[in-house]
Amino acid sequence: MESTDTRWVITGAGGMLATDLLDALRARGAAVSALSRAELDITDADAARTAIAPESVVVNCAAYTAVDAAEDDREAAEQANAVGPGVLARACAERGARLVHISTDYVFDGAATTPYPEDAPLAPRGVYGATKAAGEEAVRASGADALIVRTAWLYGAHGRCFPKTIARAGRERGALTVVSDQIGQPTWTRDVAGFVIALIEAEAPAGTYHGTSSGQASWFEFAREVCASAGLGDIVAPVSSSEYPQRAPRPAWSVLGHAANEAVGVPSIGHWLERWRLAAPEVLA
Repeated sequence: MESTDTRWVITGAGGMLATDLLDALRARGAAVSALSRAELDITDADAARTAIAPESVVVNCAAYTAVDAAEDDREAAEQANAVGPGVLARACAERGARLVHISTDYVFDGAATTPYPEDAPLAPRGVYGATKAAGEEAVRASGADALIVRTAWLYGAHGRCFPKTIARAGRERGALTVVSDQIGQPTWTRDVAGFVIALIEAEAPAGTYHGTSSGQASWFEFAREVCASAGLGDIVAPVSSSEYPQRAPRPAWSVLGHAANEAVGVPSIGHWLERWRLAAPEVLA
């Protein structure tokens, strides 16, 4: 199934990933509609059915992603992350469309020491993770031809993200402390966009896939590379999570395995450090 022959619909338009996906599809000559929350409320079943063309591919980038705020605003997080995906998935099932639903590492408890396989049990620790896990289950129960793509530690040129925050803080303060005991896979949204397109073009079967960079790093290690790319030198010192309390719990381990995509012939995203050094000039511009 070639992207140029497929009608695509992107929900949650305007975010980092949605913008990079839109750009990638337009560059390939694909027919694509990108709908913001104002243009499509994914909890509205009638609106969802109207927006979805038969035999199209719908990529759900709409989500409530304010992890700390979700702890005090569970209803809004549930509507966006759990109810909406279920509504959208059922609409896709009715319209004969494929769904790509974007999910997160926060569906796991972060207690592992080896990469989480795609079929690892869900055990979210906070409201954000719990609502995203509920969204996955709603998609699976819908009967839709759905691919769930979990990603993590996203950065990109088209929105607020960790590298931009670190570079700005480094220029302003001259010295930074960043947690060194949370481990994950820094991932460029442009790479996730390419990964989603590759899954669809490979006609990957319905199931769960992990769209993260290869390798692993701590936030401290990532911040140190960001500062090097920004020309700020070695200004980052490590600190433990206990010294930087936050409202919502963060997974200590967010390394995801990539067996499912490899099994269907879709290459995993490259090593995080290689990808960051390629992305840095654009992200930090």
